[in-house]
Amino acid sequence: MKTDAQLQKDVMDELKWEPLLTSAEIGVSVKNGVVTLSGLVDSYSKKLAAEKAVKRVQGVKAVAEDIQVGVSTGFRKTDAEIAEACIAALKWHTAVQEEKIKLKVEDGNVKLEGEVEWEYQRINARKAVENLTGVRSVINLITIKPKVTPFDVQQKISAAFHRSATVDSESIKVEVNGHQVVLRGKVRSFAEKEDAENAAWNAPGVNLVDSKLEIEEPAYAFEE
Repeated sequence: MKTDAQLQKDVMDELKWEPLLTSAEIGVSVKNGVVTLSGLVDSYSKKLAAEKAVKRVQGVKAVAEDIQVGVSTGFRKTDAEIAEACIAALKWHTAVQEEKIKLKVEDGNVKLEGEVEWEYQRINARKAVENLTGVRSVINLITIKPKVTPFDVQQKISAAFHRSATVDSESIKVEVNGHQVVLRGKVRSFAEKEDAENAAWNAPGVNLVDSKLEIEEPAYAFEE
């Protein structure tokens, strides 16, 4: 098991490895495997990149993210300009039903609302706007209007686990209640936990994934 000091060093090294980031922008603290990120970055995409980088590190149990976005003067846009760019981005994204999505921009914070049939459409709507210049945050309130049965959902999730190269399907139990999914079991890393959760979200009609997956610490054998 890694100590908090070892985990902090690994996280800081991973942040340095991320080309989009300047490690000096982000502070890292660790307590009992929970990583807290702090600091100030000049774009929302950097904030997301930092969080994703941390989740790749073995031994991370959870991420508490307190990074602030302060858009520099040269890249600052008015809310009207940001809204116009968001509408264009949604319109040109092939995996987004832009006619079903409404958006509001206030002080650089983008709020998305509407109804879609699949979780991937909800995710792609967010991704379409989160990297735009001037965006400080994205609040995704888009809901999913399903057209499938709970049995179909469970079967599709189980099949996705069996196909996955990173998820141990034998260690995870899937429960479906209506259009809500509960995942139980043990996984080997934060990355495997997230892959399992994403696979569940990708099933048609899912509007909530309640992940009760636990990260199992790897056992190390030492020779004398």
